[in-house]
Amino acid sequence: MLPYQLEFTNLVKYDPGKAGITVPVILRSGSVIMPVETKLDSGSSYCVFQRILGEELGFDIERGHPQPIGTANGSFMTYGHEITLSIQEFDFDIVAYFAKDYSFQRNVLGRYGFLNRIVSGLNDYKGHLYWRPIDEEGE
Repeated sequence: MLPYQLEFTNLVKYDPGKAGITVPVILRSGSVIMPVETKLDSGSSYCVFQRILGEELGFDIERGHPQPIGTANGSFMTYGHEITLSIQEFDFDIVAYFAKDYSFQRNVLGRYGFLNRIVSGLNDYKGHLYWRPIDEEGE
C-alpha cells in the first residue's frame, strides 16, 4: 500500500475538550466586518449562520435565496446571501445561509462554501485543524 502525502500551509488550534471543532472566521459584506466563532461540520451541506448575524451584515434575510435544510432532528428554512468569509488572511466569496428563525443559535462551516474550498487534515487529539486553500487544479 502506498502512503498518501498532503501538505498544509495553515493551522487552526482548537480546544479538543470542548464540543465540536471551533474555527474563528470573519464575515464581510460591504464595509461591515464581523468576527464569528463557527463549528466545522462535515455533515452540513452549507455554511449556516444565525439570523441576527445576517441582519447585522445588512441583509433583509427573507430576500435571499430560500434553502430548506434537513437534519436528523427536523428541518428549518434558511436564506442565502453572498458574503466574503475570511480565515487566517484567506478570503472566500461564498453564499452563506442565514436561518429564518432567531432560535437557531449555531454558526456552521459546511461543505459548500468552505470544505469544498480547502484541503484539510485533522488531529483531534491535539486540537489541530490543518488546512490550505485548494489550488486552480482542485488539488
